Amino acid sequence: MAAKQLAETRLEKYKEILLKEKEDTQNIINAINEIQKRGAKDGNGNLSAYSQHQADLGSDTDESERRVYILEKELKNIKLINSALKRIYDKTYGICEICGDAIPANRLKIIPYARYCIKCKEEEEQRKRRRK
Repeated sequence: MAAKQLAETRLEKYKEILLKEKEDTQNIINAINEIQKRGAKDGNGNLSAYSQHQADLGSDTDESERRVYILEKELKNIKLINSALKRIYDKTYGICEICGDAIPANRLKIIPYARYCIKCKEEEEQRKRRRK
């Protein structure tokens, strides 16, 4: 059963939410990029901020890996948000890409870039788990 497209006012509301989420995500990405660019340099551009102790070096490496993980996660979110914005422009936003039913408003409120209804998302995750 194909779902009816969302009203223009609701699409506009979700567009605003997604654009705000995109801006917040982009700010996180920019902040991480700035930290990564600076690296271990101090305020004067000297490399004196490099850790001298092995334990500190390990902590620095761990922190750097954590930033890379967050950066990858946020870049993935940007792609999901852009995809959701495209669905808004195409007037297919809020419609499950698998079954064609409406994605509940409560789900879109929590995950504004959701592509699937809850039932289809659960089935997709079960298929992924079985493949592993």
